[in-house]
Amino acid sequence: MLGLLMLIMPWFTNPPEELEMTERMVPPGFQGNYWGPTATEARKRGELPPIAMSPQMKRWDEWGKKVLRDGDILFRMGDARLAGGYFPMSRFLANASNSKFSHTAIVSIEDGEPVTYDISRTSVARQPFCVWMLDNVGNFGVKRLKPEYRGAIPKVIEYLHQVFAEQVPFDYELNLDDRALYCVEMTEKAYRHAGLKLSDPVKLGNMERADEFPTAILGLGLASQYFLDDPLTLEKEVFFPGNERHGVWSASQLEVVVPPTFTPGYPYMADYGVPDVTTTSTN
Repeated sequence: MLGLLMLIMPWFTNPPEELEMTERMVPPGFQGNYWGPTATEARKRGELPPIAMSPQMKRWDEWGKKVLRDGDILFRMGDARLAGGYFPMSRFLANASNSKFSHTAIVSIEDGEPVTYDISRTSVARQPFCVWMLDNVGNFGVKRLKPEYRGAIPKVIEYLHQVFAEQVPFDYELNLDDRALYCVEMTEKAYRHAGLKLSDPVKLGNMERADEFPTAILGLGLASQYFLDDPLTLEKEVFFPGNERHGVWSASQLEVVVPPTFTPGYPYMADYGVPDVTTTSTN
C-alpha cells in the first residue's frame, strides 16, 4: 500500500499543466481576452509587450508567409484540459472520433502576415500563425478550397471579422446555436456563411471509436450535469475536425496542402522542422 501511495503521490502533488502554451503567455493580472480586439489594438499601440519570437516561431512565421492563403483551414492536435489538467479533453475527442486532430482554425492574410481566427476558453481569438502553432502537440495539417470554390473566401473572412468584433464566447455546452461557438463549429459556420457546407455534426454516441472510451464518456456526461445548463449526452451533435470519412477534413470542396501525417512535435517532442506541401495546392 505504501508503495502504491508513493507511486501516485507525485501525480497529485504535481498535477498536469491545465493551460496551453498561448494561455501561459498572458501577463499576470491581465483581464479579458489576450488575443481579442482590445488587446490586439493595445499591442499595436505598444501598450502591451510585443510577442517574443523563438527560433521555431520565426521558422513557422516564414513558412506561413510563403505557403498559407486566405481561407486556409488549419488542423492540429491541441492539449486543452479539464479538471485541473487531469482530463485531456482534446486528446479524448480526437481519439474517440478517430481523428488525428482535435482543433481547427482559419487563416486570414492581414498586412502581409498570416493570422488565425480561433476561439479560446474566453472568446474568439486572433493570433499570428506562429503563435497559434505553439499549442500544437501532435499532428498538423492544412486544407484549402479548391479553385472553383475560392470565390467564397471573402464571405468566410467577413464572418470571422464579425464574430471577432462581437467577441462571441466559447461554447462549453457544444451546442449548435449561435450564442456561443467552439473551434470547429466556428470553422464550419464561417464557410456556411459563405454558402458552403463542409460537414455534418456527429452525435457524441456515434463517434467512430466511442465504444472504446465508455468510462471517459460516462464521466464527462456525469460531470457536465453539475457544471453545464445543457449537459453533454450521447445524443448531442458536435462538429469534428474528422478524417477522410467525416468532419471538416472530409469536405469535398477542400484539397490537401499539408497531409495529416506531418507531426512537428513542438514544443513537447522532437522538432521535425516545417512540412512540404502538395504540389497541386500552392497556387
